[in-house]
Amino acid sequence: MSQLHTETVTFVKHWNETLFSFRTTRASHITFENGQYVTIGLEIDGRVIMRAYSIVSPNYDDELEFFSIKVQNGALTSHLQNIKEGDKILVNSRPTGTLVDGHLLPGKHLYLLSTGTGLAPFLSIIQDPDIYETYEKVILVHGVRFRSELAYQDFICKQLPKNEYFGNELAKKLIYYPSVTREVYHFNDEKRVGRITTLLTSGKLFLDINMPHARPQSDRFMICGNDAMLNDVMQILNQRGFKKADESQQGHYVIEQAFIEQ
Repeated sequence: MSQLHTETVTFVKHWNETLFSFRTTRASHITFENGQYVTIGLEIDGRVIMRAYSIVSPNYDDELEFFSIKVQNGALTSHLQNIKEGDKILVNSRPTGTLVDGHLLPGKHLYLLSTGTGLAPFLSIIQDPDIYETYEKVILVHGVRFRSELAYQDFICKQLPKNEYFGNELAKKLIYYPSVTREVYHFNDEKRVGRITTLLTSGKLFLDINMPHARPQSDRFMICGNDAMLNDVMQILNQRGFKKADESQQGHYVIEQAFIEQ
């Protein structure tokens, strides 16, 4: 438990009945790479319960931000969803994770494919000025069931382009692609419906954003979402000649191993 530190909740936002975000203070010794995660938790009935959460906020932020689902019977989230400003959260001070650019081979285009709260690590990555120095285009794809689950959309589309340090580069290089599966949805007057796997295999994703079909020579992928989505996307990329990064070598794509169910 020596790596656990107590942080104070500074802000809570409930997006809908199933999703919420919150911010906490950040001890000065907590350092991380954009895209990494920490374990956070609460002491419940005398027992500490911890879970892995990707960090939404960039590594230069004074606070830590997290994005969570609400699980009514979840050991942690059934309690975590009721937190309010001033409450205390336990945070492990040693972030880790594989969704960092250093695991990828050099490339021209970076695709960030996410479903649900899998968006979280990519929010820190798109706030990293270095990512726009590294890639010609950064494509953030967020797949959800219902439009109410498209959290952070205004932040991505309206606030980040105004950032005084990297807003101009982001406006030129970031492509945001939301997609909904269980209701009709339009974004910028264009229909955006379908699973990420279908968008990839049909080529609709590339057609909609006016980009060439992905190739191992030029395109890199980070993937974060549920197990089924991860496995299906990995199979699609493997069939097209993309190689997965691992601990020993860089690759064309990377997933967060910690969130794969064993």
